[in-house]
Amino acid sequence: MTKTIALSLVVAAAISLSACKKEEAANNAVNNAVENTANATENTMNAASSNMTNAANAATNAATNAK
Repeated sequence: MTKTIALSLVVAAAISLSACKKEEAANNAVNNAVENTANATENTMNAASSNMTNAANAATNAATNAK
């Protein structure tokens, strides 16, 4: 009887650890998705800023060349 209870506790602990690992994996996936989205947003903003700077430089160059 004692061995059965001990075995039951081991099995329950293993199941709990398995559930925690699955939950941790899900949390990691969510965190990675959020981080990827933030990085993509930052990259988009950087590209937009660079494009605006390039456009302003092109306009300045065109105005200078038109003189």
